[in-house]
Amino acid sequence: MTRAGPVDELIAKTPDWRGAMLGKLRKVVHDADPEIAEDVKWKRPSNPLGSAVWSHDGQVCVGIILKERVRLAFSAGSSLPDPKKLFNAQLLGKSRAIDVSQNEKLDEPALKAIVKAGVGHNLAKTRPAKTRARSRSMK
Repeated sequence: MTRAGPVDELIAKTPDWRGAMLGKLRKVVHDADPEIAEDVKWKRPSNPLGSAVWSHDGQVCVGIILKERVRLAFSAGSSLPDPKKLFNAQLLGKSRAIDVSQNEKLDEPALKAIVKAGVGHNLAKTRPAKTRARSRSMK
């Protein structure tokens, strides 16, 4: 018997459309990067269930269940390409977010591209800088 993970529990404890939408967002995130790690963080009185967090060499995105929408927030969103203009919230500063309402259709290929770009952004930050070897002739 497999134990449900924390994101499974978060989705199960939100039985309305928001839990289902978080499940769809989760699937797109995992389709974009099968190696991505997930957890639930930031439980507090105003948000007792917490938020889903996906990471790969650093945080990629956070799934937040709000009262009337579900938000997928990218802390490095301003550095990520968004040719389909999915980012529609938190447009100031470095972060960007996608707010999804109840009957809104999700552009899964465009979202998948943003998640892949977020992972790539993190990997680029964690790679060691290339050093140029100087060749010297030994006399």
